[in-house]
Amino acid sequence: MSGDEKGVVMMGAPQGSAPMTTTVINIHSEPPMRDHVIWSLFNTLFMNWCCLGFMAFAFSVKSRDRKMVGDMTGARSYASTARSLNIAALVLGVVLTIVVIAVYASTIGFIFFQIKSQQRGYS
Repeated sequence: MSGDEKGVVMMGAPQGSAPMTTTVINIHSEPPMRDHVIWSLFNTLFMNWCCLGFMAFAFSVKSRDRKMVGDMTGARSYASTARSLNIAALVLGVVLTIVVIAVYASTIGFIFFQIKSQQRGYS
């Protein structure tokens, strides 16, 4: 068999007269925008003091809607507001939870102290 027979494929550079085409891929250097929906949902369910978690969730949903429409400026604005409300809700929730636990523990301690002092008075 010689190399001139039909059915033999020669490997190498393309032999056609068509011009080479190129593919351009645009890579954006900015990170994806975060809308904080999961954090807002957590704050809505567990740290919803003064409805801050619910308000943060509303702004997060607005941010996601703006992002889907293509309005990145509006989406960033709503995401920034949601982030601030989430921080406020989380800090207020943690502080108030600690205060409630401290008041509850001191009240229980005071009640036990009163019971012990009354038992000593009867003895």
